Amino acid sequence: MTSFTKPIRSDERIMTSAIFSDAEARVRRKKTGESIHEAARDTPVYGSCDVLVVGGGPSGTAAAIAAARGGAEVILLERYNHLGGLSTGGLVIWIDRMSDWDGNLVIRGLGEELLSRLPADAVAGPAREEWGSRDAARVEYWQQRTSAHRGIVTWAPTIDPERLKLLSQEMVQEHGVRLVYHAWAADPIMADGAVKGVVFESKGGRQAIRAKVVIDATGDGDMFARAGAAFESDIEKDDIHHCMNTAWLFGGVDMERWIRFRSEAQEQYQQFMMLGRERCGLFERPFVSWRNDIALFMGPRQAGYSGLDVDDLTHVDARSHRLMAAHLAFYRQHAPGFEGAYMVLSAPQIGVRHTRRLVGVGRMERSQWPGGIALPDEVGVSPSLSQAFPNISVPYGALVPVQLDGLLACGRHLSCDVNTHGFMREIPQCWITGQAAGAAAALAANAGVQPRDVDVPRLQAALIAQGVHLRPAPVPADAPA
Repeated sequence: MTSFTKPIRSDERIMTSAIFSDAEARVRRKKTGESIHEAARDTPVYGSCDVLVVGGGPSGTAAAIAAARGGAEVILLERYNHLGGLSTGGLVIWIDRMSDWDGNLVIRGLGEELLSRLPADAVAGPAREEWGSRDAARVEYWQQRTSAHRGIVTWAPTIDPERLKLLSQEMVQEHGVRLVYHAWAADPIMADGAVKGVVFESKGGRQAIRAKVVIDATGDGDMFARAGAAFESDIEKDDIHHCMNTAWLFGGVDMERWIRFRSEAQEQYQQFMMLGRERCGLFERPFVSWRNDIALFMGPRQAGYSGLDVDDLTHVDARSHRLMAAHLAFYRQHAPGFEGAYMVLSAPQIGVRHTRRLVGVGRMERSQWPGGIALPDEVGVSPSLSQAFPNISVPYGALVPVQLDGLLACGRHLSCDVNTHGFMREIPQCWITGQAAGAAAALAANAGVQPRDVDVPRLQAALIAQGVHLRPAPVPADAPA
């Protein structure tokens, strides 16, 4: 039995779309209940460093560069053959809003730097003078191109994923980071209740890396969970933030022609979508990319599956590959601009939005949104979900485990509640928290202190020096002059 549900429209939703759920009806593999005993063994040490970053997605890439800029010797461990994570291998090439509702760029630092260094033909989005525009014509134009939201033009560009892969790699290596591809972190190395490094697996077998500070940028909290740190995993069932999907690209299309059809023939467009659902079941509309002749499909959002379950991951990917072929056949036959479409790529990385969230020294919560206060340990600023809220402060405490030492966590598994996770999992926010974690890890390693003991004003000064947008914390009324 399958069903479609639509999330309630509110200020606490980034995106509304059909959520497909049939996970409960799927026949699941029975657990054997058996186990085997693995004998103790000596594991060769691959190397040692000041800061080890586990995961080369947006947050991990930013963390590695920021730590190296802080004078640390850095190793970056990545299980795929590229950097960028979901922004490249996951084909989430629609970078979410980096400007606030007044058109001010608040996601700055390495995120801004990465986009500014991409070739001009690898980035598509509104010109700087249009950010914050409420002009109806410009909003209508950019709304069809993913860069206008709630009646305002924003800086939310689409990018060429291969260019971002290359640029991320070049920037990491420019800073002297030792990059290790095809390496899957397996377990943290523990001593005296603190993380001292990581054991990883590769084609070369099982090896270890020692580090003064480990940054968990896996997105799923793999290292802090296996080290015994507390975490949360609750979800809001009607929200998209816990769904999984596999994105894909079609080439040979004319997206300008498709946009004209969608905006000028709305009745026919609605009939097209209804027919697509009848024929394909899980049916998706295309988004623009960085080129007119390439269309982005985010892939049907599938609920009820776990990003930590190998069978669920396999099932979602296998179904998505079949759906890609079904969409191609339907769009070729029925969609203006898609007559000569062809498959370009299905995402090498599955789109997992949520698995675990750290329980940290600090926590980002929905109750904080209305205040817009710059927290004393602010390490970044995020745009809010709507004009009803001011910009939102990102605290350093959200990256620090409440008890575990030797480790920082950045990216989508930071410490926050379910509502806040809905936007803090996005790529620009991952750049923010990654850069903060990297700068903090370098300070901790250089000073020989635990990450929780890093001097926050020094960290904030280091981040500002790296181009991060921060605000002064309010001075208490009873503070001495």
